[in-house]
Amino acid sequence: MAQWTSAMGAAQLARLLNSQQERPAGPGSRRPPAYRALADGIRLLVLEGRVPVAARLPAERELALALSVSRTTVAAAYEALRTEGFLESRRGAGSWTAVPAGNPFPARGLEPLPPEALGSMIDLGCAALPAPEPWLTRAVQGALEELPPYAHTHGDYPAGLPALRSMIAERYTARGIPTMPEQIMVTTGAMGAMDAICHLFAGRGERIAVESPSYANILQLMREAGARLVPVAMAEGLAGWDMDRWRQVLRDAAPRIAYVVADFHNPTGALADEDQRRRLVEASRSAGTVLIADETMSELWLDEDVSMPRPVCAFDPAGSTVITVGSASKAFWAGMRIGWVRAAPDVIRSLVAARAYADLGTPVLEQLAVNWLFGTGGWEQAVQVRRTQARDNRDALVAAVRRELPDWEFEVPRGGLTLWVRTGGLSGSRLAEMGERVGVRVPSGPRFGVDGAFEGYVRLPFTVGGAVAEEAAVRLAAAARAVETGASGSGEAPRTFVA
Repeated sequence: MAQWTSAMGAAQLARLLNSQQERPAGPGSRRPPAYRALADGIRLLVLEGRVPVAARLPAERELALALSVSRTTVAAAYEALRTEGFLESRRGAGSWTAVPAGNPFPARGLEPLPPEALGSMIDLGCAALPAPEPWLTRAVQGALEELPPYAHTHGDYPAGLPALRSMIAERYTARGIPTMPEQIMVTTGAMGAMDAICHLFAGRGERIAVESPSYANILQLMREAGARLVPVAMAEGLAGWDMDRWRQVLRDAAPRIAYVVADFHNPTGALADEDQRRRLVEASRSAGTVLIADETMSELWLDEDVSMPRPVCAFDPAGSTVITVGSASKAFWAGMRIGWVRAAPDVIRSLVAARAYADLGTPVLEQLAVNWLFGTGGWEQAVQVRRTQARDNRDALVAAVRRELPDWEFEVPRGGLTLWVRTGGLSGSRLAEMGERVGVRVPSGPRFGVDGAFEGYVRLPFTVGGAVAEEAAVRLAAAARAVETGASGSGEAPRTFVA
């Protein structure tokens, strides 16, 4: 029986391989043979998770035709991959991708490093900061004081604790968006909210319009749900949303839902203005598309003179077009897995009913902790601490990257947690691979795109500052030099940082 679980077509694999940008060989460096370049390209796609493990690769003749190379080149590349453990073959069953012993299984998203690995590796993969103390401890203590009455119940609240639903509704009302508790469902983080929404609105084969680039984990969640992603290109730099493109895609593709991060977009950091928000809601309503507004970054403005526009849902007073997703994970702490959905009451009822077949509800103690923060003013104080920390980290990282990597291009966002960087023609996938060898973990641009886009980018989060930010830039520069020269990595072990 064949040991492959999916198949990769020749045209699809060729498109992914062609998206990998090659930098011209510098003085003294030699271009690798064609078979070696092909083998390296396939290996990188596997390590990136863009070609799954146990995926059947096209026959040698088919791939050769798709790439306009000789069959001998493909045969030699496949043989090199078999020798290195990245390909397995059996007569009659074909060849399928694999991971050699000792290599990490490629992640579909970019999971945080385990704590024990943080001493030697600088982790720029996860855009999340440590908890703002003493507010986490105080919130948990406050939650424990409120817990006894709930402990005498079954503990299942599929829509969320009534007290927290009311508190979230009041906060929207205070922002000028009249909201009832019946319009709120508490979820297990924003990912839990998006998972519930996708299962309700976007069954297998449904189209979902997404920003290009967009948040990597949400893109993967949608792929796993079987959705057909329709990318809509963002404008250059921090200009954000090209409304002519959005209107055309919504009209022509008629996606069931559209997903946007209008508040300090992940990964670019762009902030949609009020006109863009209004026009996006109008275009979605005209197309019959449900617009999902992810506002998990909405409280993370970092410059004091930023004027925040009204929420996207403010331009949908009838509540028929916009569903809003919020979360405590970015503004407070990623370990606080509390998110929420704001939508019309009938949508909330449908989401709650569907939840009975998923996770039943969100942990009570964490809901009580967030409710304590909202009710005591602790949230505002904790978020202010978070803004100060993220701003200091942003400024340190920007200065370090500009010093060590002057050819890299980016615009400095005024909020959020991420810097979207053009890498001067270097392959983001190769930088990510080389970065692991020199002690800095960074996600490459293709994780945030559809079908191999953004190979010439990396995302850098504002999660480290001071000397660690400077060292991260030094290691990135070392990775860049190794990629430029085709080296196999530094033989020097990365220095250890103790946080």
